[in-house]
Amino acid sequence: MIVGAMGDELPPSRFAQIVAAARRLLEEQGPEALSMRNVAAEIGIRAPSLYEHVADKRALENAIVAAGMDEQGRAMTAAMEGAADPLTAIAQAWRTWALAHPHVYRLINARGLDRDAPEVGAAERRAGDPIRVLTGGDLASARVIWAFAHGMTMLELNARFPPGPGVDELWERGLEALRPLLGTPAD
Repeated sequence: MIVGAMGDELPPSRFAQIVAAARRLLEEQGPEALSMRNVAAEIGIRAPSLYEHVADKRALENAIVAAGMDEQGRAMTAAMEGAADPLTAIAQAWRTWALAHPHVYRLINARGLDRDAPEVGAAERRAGDPIRVLTGGDLASARVIWAFAHGMTMLELNARFPPGPGVDELWERGLEALRPLLGTPAD
């Protein structure tokens, strides 16, 4: 619930209800379930009524993408705070969040971001902040770490690792290989 200026509980906005329903469908049933018709049915209205609150499916997806990036960024920031090994903490938070929200993670990364959509551009910047802080603002190093974490995550989500060393070991070895980008020695 949303709390009003007088301290009274207000129902969430219709837009927030629509986004929550869409995300629930995506998380529980996968991307095939994310249609305007299904979202409308989920909240008990007709599909054409959705367009009074959200421009189109892309705008609805952008709202989910922005919320997901914000959540993942907050998870990484929280993990990094006070961590003895911030690189590992960020990587673990990245992986944990993505594995807990695979359909949202894929939606975030399955297409180009609508950076012109204010909520998406702002969320992308906030989600990248922990890695930029970790690298002292070195964008090339931040992007290398991002690419590693994303690639490992997608391989894991898609069950693409062949038999051999466990995924945890591969994460550890990869992070050790990246550590020189931070100018900090390995433990």
